[in-house]
Amino acid sequence: MRKFAELFDTLDSTTKTNVKVQALVNYFKIVNKEELLFSIALLIGLKPKRAFKTTLLREWCAEIAEIPLWLVEDSYYIVGDLAETLALLIPKHSNNSQEKTLKVYFNELTEAHDWSLGQQKEYVLNNWKMLSGTDLFIFNKLITGNLRVGVSKTLVVRALAHFLQEETSTISHLIIGKWNPLEITFDSLFNQNAIESKEHLPYPFYLAYAVEESFFESENIQDFILEKKLDGIRGEIILRNNQIYIWSRGEDLLTDKFPEFDPLKNLLPHGTVIDGEIIPWKDGEPLPFSTMQTRIGRKNVTKKYLEEAPLVMVCYDLLEENGKDIRTYPLTERRNKLIKILENLNSPLLLLSEEMQFSNWEEARFFRDNARDYQCEGLMIKRSNSPYEVGRKKGNWYKFKTQPLSIDAVLLYAQSGSGRRSNLFTDYTFAVWQDDQLVPFAKAYSGLTDVEINKVDRWVKRNTLEKFGPVRSVKPELVFEIAFEGISESTRHKSGVAVRFPRIARWREDKSVNEANTLEDLNDLLAKYKN
Repeated sequence: MRKFAELFDTLDSTTKTNVKVQALVNYFKIVNKEELLFSIALLIGLKPKRAFKTTLLREWCAEIAEIPLWLVEDSYYIVGDLAETLALLIPKHSNNSQEKTLKVYFNELTEAHDWSLGQQKEYVLNNWKMLSGTDLFIFNKLITGNLRVGVSKTLVVRALAHFLQEETSTISHLIIGKWNPLEITFDSLFNQNAIESKEHLPYPFYLAYAVEESFFESENIQDFILEKKLDGIRGEIILRNNQIYIWSRGEDLLTDKFPEFDPLKNLLPHGTVIDGEIIPWKDGEPLPFSTMQTRIGRKNVTKKYLEEAPLVMVCYDLLEENGKDIRTYPLTERRNKLIKILENLNSPLLLLSEEMQFSNWEEARFFRDNARDYQCEGLMIKRSNSPYEVGRKKGNWYKFKTQPLSIDAVLLYAQSGSGRRSNLFTDYTFAVWQDDQLVPFAKAYSGLTDVEINKVDRWVKRNTLEKFGPVRSVKPELVFEIAFEGISESTRHKSGVAVRFPRIARWREDKSVNEANTLEDLNDLLAKYKN
């Protein structure tokens, strides 16, 4: 693991993309295939499932460091990262142990789920005594289930493509999904015939850029296909060898979660891959996304949930036809092929995305501005002759989203962040007025500049009313505009509403706390834009 720790230090010491890619390539060249396989897994986030309770880790740290538990807790509060806290508090030992490989650690951490509490403690303490420096830090990251290496999957793909002399699209396809490095080998993962043998795997998704104003000045609307931007789960439906697979953009296999699509395996042609948006749909129109959330995360989807949140896929692209990858074909040709498949299929489970017709960009802008009235988030703008690419590539696909909803709210609670922001209060809870009381309705931690974060942090420290562990209640004096994508009813929140993707739009230093919005204002938005 020491070479991996050296790579970690190198990646952590720079923000330059090319330097990180070169560091990865250099590392790939000096480790054997087995170590490389497990390194790739860690680099793209395929880490062992956490087997150790963090409360016990803190207790064991107090024991080995011979300090009271409260000191460990206070240190954790200040540092903000448990793995780093443990690494700082554990007494330094001479590292004279024989180095373990990443495979050994994967094996041990996987088996640890079946160990007794005594065996788990002995294992952790022994490693704490044998490891030091970055090795110790990475071990702690692994046992706390929180290892992030400081590179995106895209950079790992770039480095692997350079190392293996392959196209990035090929590498993206080969490493997609939740594969287990204990169950495969490097050669089986990167075999030239691996794509054909992995019939269940999706193609890497093509992502759209947010459109900029200059786009409308230089582009002709007739060169593009415009569709509604729907609010659901981006996914691929795959039919190969009479088996159906459903993947989300997040690389989760959702076949068992969405059993209503199972009949398609007897209807779709062999070798079909369709890209689209999986959404709840009933009586000819989409249901609120919150309806779908009743099904997400459930181990068993009962008949009740199938009836309350029936799903369809709104299809907008065909990636594979009769087993042939057609992603390089122009969008118009892929769409025509998709239309023929759906017409022959005639299934209510698969709907063709609606192609919107506008004479000019102003008409498109008007639709986008009023998108919620049409039960969508805005428009997708796709160049008619575009291929289906990999990742977020600028130039062909754009998203033109409607403006978010917003409300002016009062800062009520603040909590310190994590990692490099562990010494700053960056996580906030906001409230609106209900009569003469403030009712919390949303948490947000993004949207402020670094200067504003530091300013709010100083204010929080000077205006704290009470402390609840890492959370502080503050004087209700600061007002912020909170933006969000949607609003729905909620029985889990005291306010009775839940907002989707809340973030801070701006600090309303021009407003007094009495000018903040009310719960009635939120309920008015709920009645108008419930989703």
